[in-house]
Amino acid sequence: MADSQLNRGKRRFLIAATGVASGVAGVAVAVPFAMSMLPSARARAAGAPVEVDISKLEPGMMVTEEWRGQPIWIVRRTQEMIASLPDLDKEVADPKSSVKQQPDYAKNEARSIKPEYLVLVGICTHLGCSPTQKLAPGSEGMGEGWKGGFFCPCHGSKFDLAGRVYKGVPAPVNLKVPPHTYLSDTRLLIGQDSTGA
Repeated sequence: MADSQLNRGKRRFLIAATGVASGVAGVAVAVPFAMSMLPSARARAAGAPVEVDISKLEPGMMVTEEWRGQPIWIVRRTQEMIASLPDLDKEVADPKSSVKQQPDYAKNEARSIKPEYLVLVGICTHLGCSPTQKLAPGSEGMGEGWKGGFFCPCHGSKFDLAGRVYKGVPAPVNLKVPPHTYLSDTRLLIGQDSTGA
């Protein structure tokens, strides 16, 4: 009788131990399988917002950052640059930024949250080339009357200092304004705005 109870106890222990070992093995197999379905760190980083320190950006200067594999231009405009924008309304194709190439908070004459700072995707809206900066009025090769902006040498598209496309060039619409927000007076977050978009 004692042997039979001892065997029953061993049997219960072995069944319980086997069950626990099976559960642990199941989790050990399931976790790597589930983790393989998540995007890689590189994929997450490719779409992640990018924080930029703009404290050293002087008026009239531009820096280029990268977000989602695209060049992002950040221009600190001078008061003269900002003041020149209304003068170009008759020369640009979409002066009021009617075509949705910017978030609603950047649908204004300066196409920005803060008029002093312009944030653009540095890719021409014609065939995807990267325009060059010709920020200074009268920049070399731009002719008289050039008030500053961007020039795409591939097919001759021109954009003003708000990224608005000039009339009569191959690019059909203004340069894109990416989602962005200011974390402070000196920190800019590209790829996410204050609404979390």
